[in-house]
Amino acid sequence: MDVGRFDGETALITGASRGIGLAIAQRFVADGGRVAITARGQEALDAAVATLGGPSVAIAVAGKADDPAHRAEVFSRISDEFGSIDHLVNNAGINPAYGPALQTDEAVARKILDVNVIGALAWSRDAVAAGLSSTIVNLSSISALTAAPGIAFYGVSKAALISLTQQLAHELAPSIRVNAVAPAVIKTNFAKALYEGREDEVAARYPLARLGVPDDVAGPVTFLMSPDSAWITGQTLVIDGGGSLSPVG
Repeated sequence: MDVGRFDGETALITGASRGIGLAIAQRFVADGGRVAITARGQEALDAAVATLGGPSVAIAVAGKADDPAHRAEVFSRISDEFGSIDHLVNNAGINPAYGPALQTDEAVARKILDVNVIGALAWSRDAVAAGLSSTIVNLSSISALTAAPGIAFYGVSKAALISLTQQLAHELAPSIRVNAVAPAVIKTNFAKALYEGREDEVAARYPLARLGVPDDVAGPVTFLMSPDSAWITGQTLVIDGGGSLSPVG
């Protein structure tokens, strides 16, 4: 890790009380930055702040990702505690429906879009209004790039998020860079339904012969937040252990 590359900088990471979001926060703080993290449960957030090093480097605000009042409170706290915001990571997401797209209840489909797509748009808009100065990274999914049996409409929402990434990258250039990552199966509570009880079988599908872990995503995300990616915008980085490779023959 390039310790110090985020000295004096602040990142807002949604959905960061555990899993991928927390791993990103840990990497950002380890590299010298400060973070504001959000999730629905205050207790889990408080525990996350403790692991990050306490209130001098991390603040937490509980609430629903698609709640405008929650967003307003988050940006107010960032202003009060840290003064400014440099980076936004749109990590909050839901997938309450498993099964084929045609069997997804319309109300559930709307909720998925509200959180995974409209929510990311709203956080991005509000962050820009609050003075966001550097980068936005959106957490998409490998399910956005191919058929995704079992998580079909989740994949639809994450495909829309990739398109939103491209639109925002164009609109916010040159001052703000906007990119996305598309992980495959990562060992988190969120993804348990995709591997629990059959991890070896699922891992065998990947040339790197294991499932991903949150740190496998945190590194690429913080790369996209850093000056090392200064000439990259509007792109989606696939993080899949080689799973999307298709040998010829």
